[in-house]
Amino acid sequence: MSGDTAGGDRPQRRALILVENLSVPFDRRVWQECTTLRDAGWTVHVICPQGGKRDTEPEAEIDGVRIHRYPLRAATGGPAGYLREYGTALWHTVRLARKVGPVDVVHACNPPDLLFLPALWMKRRGARFVFDQHDLVPELYLSRFGRGEDLLYRAVCALERRTYRAADVVLATNESYRDVAVRRGGKRPSDVFVVRSAPDVDRFHPVPPEPELKRGKPHLLCYLGVMGPQDGVDYALRALAKLRDEAGRTDWHAVFVGGGDTFDAMVELSRRLGLAEQVEFTGRIPDADLVRYLSTADVCLSPDPNNPLNDVSTMNKVLEYMVMGRPVVSFDLREARVSAGDAAVYAPSDDEGEFARLIALLLDDPEKRALMGKIGQERIGGPLSWRNSQRSLLAAYDAACGGRAPVTARDPDPDGEGRTIER
Repeated sequence: MSGDTAGGDRPQRRALILVENLSVPFDRRVWQECTTLRDAGWTVHVICPQGGKRDTEPEAEIDGVRIHRYPLRAATGGPAGYLREYGTALWHTVRLARKVGPVDVVHACNPPDLLFLPALWMKRRGARFVFDQHDLVPELYLSRFGRGEDLLYRAVCALERRTYRAADVVLATNESYRDVAVRRGGKRPSDVFVVRSAPDVDRFHPVPPEPELKRGKPHLLCYLGVMGPQDGVDYALRALAKLRDEAGRTDWHAVFVGGGDTFDAMVELSRRLGLAEQVEFTGRIPDADLVRYLSTADVCLSPDPNNPLNDVSTMNKVLEYMVMGRPVVSFDLREARVSAGDAAVYAPSDDEGEFARLIALLLDDPEKRALMGKIGQERIGGPLSWRNSQRSLLAAYDAACGGRAPVTARDPDPDGEGRTIER
């Protein structure tokens, strides 16, 4: 017999995780899933794009996880650019999946909702399909482009339906996403598992603050995350301008950590608002530097505006603020309250003036900041911990496999292609 084994001759199950929009292990959620499965005895392969500054090697084995990466240029120039990006990604995904060979589970992470295509091909060769829904793509489209009746919107809705239909099991990042999978996707409740994203507490823990990061000011404000059209960095900058101009507060320095489609536009907006001396943009930085900023921050910002996607999405930055014991100012979004509870204060949707007022309130109340930080850490260590998500992930895989023998102990392909046993 050939193939993977564990514990002597006991066949080991094999999983292949497909990712298109981030490299691995840079994608923290995917990496936590990889290591959870590895620790449960699975052989784990990942197919993903190469990163720009990290995760650049075409092939890597990291902590027992086998990663296969392909070159990919992010879309530019409208729909034609996305067609080029997604077409290239699909071609490389299928090419590398052939190299990996038969697996028990193909686990596809969106966006985009196109990875069901290679997943269907692998299902015909004996795999089960787990759909890991990181984003609601129709809501993402509406939030970025605001058009609900055009051809592209109908196309993304159709692709989502096809993905749900093909999936044996769905992983939802929160209860709102689970409701969508059941109501809109037609999935049975027993086939949808909530696997919440959670910070890695081994990588994110407070270190001694460094006052020099405040650039001579009493307080440091921090934003962490992607900078795209739906992420609200422009709301945060306008709120900071109001904090300075209307509240007369100049006793703060702000740092914005991360990159994205609108990074250059946000730097320019900061300049136009006269904030260039008080607002620092770092781009993407190593985890060690991020921890330094978060450990020094007095208040952290989650300025995601109320739109069809943000209202029902769990924001990873909020969870990372909480694990670091930082108080959060957020707009009033449904899933923001589920995640943060009393670890955040909430401005009415898109109200930049109230957002600024709440920042000032927390800057003036160190005891409230400390209490909110403690609440956040307790929530991450309790109901929002990755331990709970690990159990749900493994239960989802058990449900997907349904007692079937591992692929290394059976013939996964009745036509003989990719056969893993000898007779």
